[in-house]
Amino acid sequence: MSERGDQAFRKTDPRGRWAEMGYAGALSFLRRPYSRDAAGADVVVSGLPWDGATSNRPGCRLGPRAIRAASAETAQLNAFPWGFDPFETLRVIDWGDAWIDPHHPQTVAPAIEAHAAAILDAGARMLTLGGDHFVTWPLLKAHAAKHGPLALIQFDAHGDLWEDDPERIDHGTMMGRAIRDGLVDAATSAQVGIRTFHDSDEGLEILTAPFVHREGVAATVQALRARVAGAPVYVSFDIDVLDPAFAPGTGTPVPGGLASWQALEILRGLSGLNLVGLDLVEVSPPYDHAEITAIAAATVAHDWLCLLAEAKGAPRRAVGRL
Repeated sequence: MSERGDQAFRKTDPRGRWAEMGYAGALSFLRRPYSRDAAGADVVVSGLPWDGATSNRPGCRLGPRAIRAASAETAQLNAFPWGFDPFETLRVIDWGDAWIDPHHPQTVAPAIEAHAAAILDAGARMLTLGGDHFVTWPLLKAHAAKHGPLALIQFDAHGDLWEDDPERIDHGTMMGRAIRDGLVDAATSAQVGIRTFHDSDEGLEILTAPFVHREGVAATVQALRARVAGAPVYVSFDIDVLDPAFAPGTGTPVPGGLASWQALEILRGLSGLNLVGLDLVEVSPPYDHAEITAIAAATVAHDWLCLLAEAKGAPRRAVGRL
């Protein structure tokens, strides 16, 4: 039987890949095999289809499905700009979506934390597809339990530092809570692309969108690398860090954001750091156009995997001026 098509359920080895039709076939993230066995995996991709904490437009519970679909074309070629197939080096599986009961919202955070803890205990890193940004809170709890206080790099239009209480389920308050509870070390953490006002920075390095536009990608990367050097780095990427021109499919769009190329270049500048986890949140397909938001999200997640592959020894092959 030909090794072509539907590797999402036909392939048993999480390394490598075979030919697919970009417009057809069973969809997993980057066509990775579906599996619930995290033992031996370098990275486990999973979805958190929850948007009960949104403050404006809903719909990002549909984000994991849309990001998986948008990743199909990216799975076809060697990765740009690295020039390698990351899956020759990394063992990556798609776990599917965590079970979340929207009718019992107080169970959501514990369910996500338990889901994450089981994957991390198996020795894999997590690449998580949201869902609204509240899902980062239980993910940070699980990652901090494994790694200790985290250096957070948050790509976002919003700092998510508004007034909070311990029982609140809100996608705009949990970063301040994470700092106060010791999950995130503010002294080694930074936010990128911020363009909403908060009364306090909670001790974080804030690299606003105007800073990125004015000072450029190189200065932004330099500031981030100096801030997080030596610490376990968790990346939380809210798609609304991108300007609505590049990511209309999100719940709380804010003008003046990053272009897709800026965000990708900044992310690629994190090469060599101790990257322990990534979540990609707030993709709301009902407000998307021509899948441009989902495609941007899939590319961000793909490039984070490439950073891990490079760190594990995948050989870079440059073509052209980079």
